[in-house]
Amino acid sequence: MTSVTWRTATAVALVAVAALGPATSSPSASATTAPHATDRQAGSADYLVGRGIADVTGEVAEAGMMGYADLGQVSSGLHMRQRARAFVIADPESGERVVHVLADAGMIFQSVRDAVLAKLEQRFGETYTERNVMLTATHTHAAPGGFSHHTLYNVTTLGYHGKTFRALVDGIVASIERADADLAPAELSLSTSELTNANVNRSKTAFDRNPDADKAYFPGGVDTRSTTLQVHRDGELDGVINWFPVHATSMSTDNTLVSPDNKGYAEYAWERIASGVDYVEDSHDPGFVASFAQTNSGDMSPNLNLRPSDGPTTDQFENTKIIGTRTYDAARRGLDDDRELSGGVDSRIVYVDLADTTVRPEFTPDGKPHSTCPAALGAAFAAGSTEDGGGGLPIFKEGKDGGNPAVAAISEALYTASPALRACQGSKEILLPVGPLDMVQQKLPVQLVRIGDFYLVGMPAEVTVVSGLRLRQAVAEAVGTDIDHVLVQGYANAYAHYLTTPEEYDAKEYEGASTLFGRYELPAFMQTAADLGAAMRDGVDVPLGEKERDRSAGQFPSLQGAVVADAPPLGKGYGDVLTAPAATYRPGEQASVTFAGAHPNNDLHHGGSYLTVERRTAEGWERIADDGDWSTKLHWKRYGVAASKVTITWDVPDDVAAGSYRIRYFGDARSLLGSIRSISGTSPTFSVVGR
Repeated sequence: MTSVTWRTATAVALVAVAALGPATSSPSASATTAPHATDRQAGSADYLVGRGIADVTGEVAEAGMMGYADLGQVSSGLHMRQRARAFVIADPESGERVVHVLADAGMIFQSVRDAVLAKLEQRFGETYTERNVMLTATHTHAAPGGFSHHTLYNVTTLGYHGKTFRALVDGIVASIERADADLAPAELSLSTSELTNANVNRSKTAFDRNPDADKAYFPGGVDTRSTTLQVHRDGELDGVINWFPVHATSMSTDNTLVSPDNKGYAEYAWERIASGVDYVEDSHDPGFVASFAQTNSGDMSPNLNLRPSDGPTTDQFENTKIIGTRTYDAARRGLDDDRELSGGVDSRIVYVDLADTTVRPEFTPDGKPHSTCPAALGAAFAAGSTEDGGGGLPIFKEGKDGGNPAVAAISEALYTASPALRACQGSKEILLPVGPLDMVQQKLPVQLVRIGDFYLVGMPAEVTVVSGLRLRQAVAEAVGTDIDHVLVQGYANAYAHYLTTPEEYDAKEYEGASTLFGRYELPAFMQTAADLGAAMRDGVDVPLGEKERDRSAGQFPSLQGAVVADAPPLGKGYGDVLTAPAATYRPGEQASVTFAGAHPNNDLHHGGSYLTVERRTAEGWERIADDGDWSTKLHWKRYGVAASKVTITWDVPDDVAAGSYRIRYFGDARSLLGSIRSISGTSPTFSVVGR
């Protein structure tokens, strides 16, 4: 992007910004050819758009992972780094702007949102606020947890992980800062395509209980719509946000390497493979940014054979790559069939107490008023999602014939004592009253963002496809637009488990048991979203509502992964090669080397790498891969009390050039007094030869 035209556009952008105020399949050959080329002529730029990427990788060793609620899933290394991707979209005429951030993380908790907003206020004043900042997650189940301030979510991490929390918060803020600095004139358009072989309904029994009119939108119970917001600057495609509903659970509970899962591979395919983004060298100016966000993916699984790590293959890494590639290819296929967006940007947000919300008759199935009630998890929650795996207990089952007799008896006693609770929670066998125990968030944010005539409903939940449909219908009716112009953004701004329809709720599947606030939770959210739409339509401000108290001071630091001191194995020094690579490898084989290392949590190496793969050239050694690449893995293992063995592997790509190579390791060792120093190691040189 060094053309005179681009420099001119950038200069115009700076003037406009000042006026606004502070501020084993692979991507297909057709998709990787001329990644930014389009037939679009540079025209009038209705918006200012900025893009940013930043590292949010948490503790890659000895940290419980977030998503499967499996105590045995503890991080033991790194497959690919986690990143946050931010887009700032501004209307030069009105001065309004909105921010969309997607983080490669399990969830966005209120703890993270509050900390991000506080830092943004320090940096930008009132430019970025509760109202116009939307924080979302890919929902990968292969990333470290412990970053919530609500106790339920830190159980499997044995407490709060401050280092992972700070990594996520600081990385999100950095991505927004970079997007703000990147603001430039842009055109926006929206495209759609169909993707039929990347998700499956994992709760079909519940889905089938919905009315025929709803099911007709989703043949086979699957939402196949892939939607892409395109950013064109100076006639080039410079960034995209794609929404497609599929759980980021291609990686199973057996995996303990940190990974952004299938959504992360789609991002990597477009940014790194197709566009040549170097995440280390280009961190402040990536050239192209691709966010692959979630929509109503609550009942959409990537495990096409409805078993963990099964479908399309039985290899979880291969499945991650295949589903990610299909997601990426579908977004690319739809690029030319787009419609240009015009009009301003706007946003509204409100916090609603879901523990006690009265729902008006027009939003309930029977046309009568109903209420939500304090959060409770049902017995089927403890069964886990059998299709995606993780966290299930054998004494609990999904479905009407499942549950547990003891839990059923306790629930019946509770319902007898409180008819109002029965009316709200209905058929749920209450396992754990997480609301009254103050274990989860109950005052939750609902957000509505408008970009031209495109509306995005930010929901703090895992929304099933029919629930998403009803939310879209409610907003479309309120603002007076077509339903195709409204999309649900799940996993936004906070986390409240699942959101099912009342009909699905009664099926007593995992998703229904995890719909915290009872049978009428979806109608309550529909009512809130519709009210936001009406306020936006009428240009009326919405009071923020009451938020929950700040819990940051009451966190119990986890001892999981704590590092007292490091020491190399007896008779060895840091960086020594313990197991050398072979002398020669061919494409398709895996090179491996083990070093005497240190605990990786001493320094998370944001903006850098724990490793490099280097090729000898006439000018010296050239980095060709690092820990942000699909082809590398870092495995950490404690050796004795304080020693660490670090094994780095490199899957030699099919298209790699023959020649001499080496693998380097970069770590940090902690002394007994707490000081940390950098260490490194270099493997012997090895050769890569042709097939």
